[in-house]
Amino acid sequence: MTVTSSGSGRGSGKGSGRGTGSGDGTTVSSPVSTAVRPSRPLLSGRDAYRAELTEMAAHDPRVLCLEADLGGKNHPFAMAHPDRFFNLGIAEGAMIDMATGLAAAGYRPFVSTFAPFAALRAAESLKLTLGYLQAGVTVVAPYAGVSGAWFGTTHHCLEDLAVLRSIPGVTIAAPYGEEETRAVVRAAVHSGKPHYIRTGRNAAYTSLTGDRAAGADGHGGGIPPVVWDARGASDATCLVSVGEEGTRLALAARELLPGLAHAHLVHLDHAWLVRSAAELTRHHRRFVVVEEHRAEGGAAEALALLLPGSEVVGVNAGHDWPCEGGDHHEVLARLGLDLDAVLAAAT
Repeated sequence: MTVTSSGSGRGSGKGSGRGTGSGDGTTVSSPVSTAVRPSRPLLSGRDAYRAELTEMAAHDPRVLCLEADLGGKNHPFAMAHPDRFFNLGIAEGAMIDMATGLAAAGYRPFVSTFAPFAALRAAESLKLTLGYLQAGVTVVAPYAGVSGAWFGTTHHCLEDLAVLRSIPGVTIAAPYGEEETRAVVRAAVHSGKPHYIRTGRNAAYTSLTGDRAAGADGHGGGIPPVVWDARGASDATCLVSVGEEGTRLALAARELLPGLAHAHLVHLDHAWLVRSAAELTRHHRRFVVVEEHRAEGGAAEALALLLPGSEVVGVNAGHDWPCEGGDHHEVLARLGLDLDAVLAAAT
């Protein structure tokens, strides 16, 4: 097993605006021909969650929506189902505790707040609710990574996967694009099991379709353990993309280096990654994992342990703390997570 890490504060910023994404609310399409393309404008991850949950609630009276002062006056769920929408204010731990009781009563509660407040401020409640009690609560965490950008370190979260992956029994998803987000929300409603869904802020992306047949068993919303954008030759380096920004950067890297393979992962908990690792190692031996997270506790570290005969390189947000303003991509570049870092690791 070889584990190396890239992207620890070395970014120059060059190339950070290239590729297929925008951190400023721009709707962006991926360059692959297999993408799902709705006829209307794409929704960001957090808006896709709200839209899908609102639609699911129309057919399932058990579905409830709890938010920590994020909803705004035009929240679609609140407008469609006001008797099942609860704004708990800035009381994240209490919100999750309340959801625990509602789940015990047979409801399907979804709670949403900024990722740092869900995964870090309310960590004890998460451990007891999702882990110890195995309550059927779904936590939806927008503003993951540094998508909050100008909001500063208090509103950044590069540690959530490390926290959630350490709690047994939680399904963890970091979808890319509207269709994947809707799929994991549907799966959470149907399963009634603990879920953590990680999204960005305003960026909207076109999901990758890949080969969904492997996920047609009813688990994960029809999303397989690996969504293959491109398999490539067996000796090719395989980019492994995680989340919105990891996938954006991997797609941009493949535009410049089309010989690279690209495997996209949606589910990141241990049970899913065991299946993902088995699929990856059937095709490649060298992997570059691109993720908006710390080096510790992320997908690269987990895959390195699961792939002892392979080389796993992590391109991530490293160990620095962003202390200057900027948009999402500028903050990522200062942390060393940009297109230049991905290309350097892949070659």
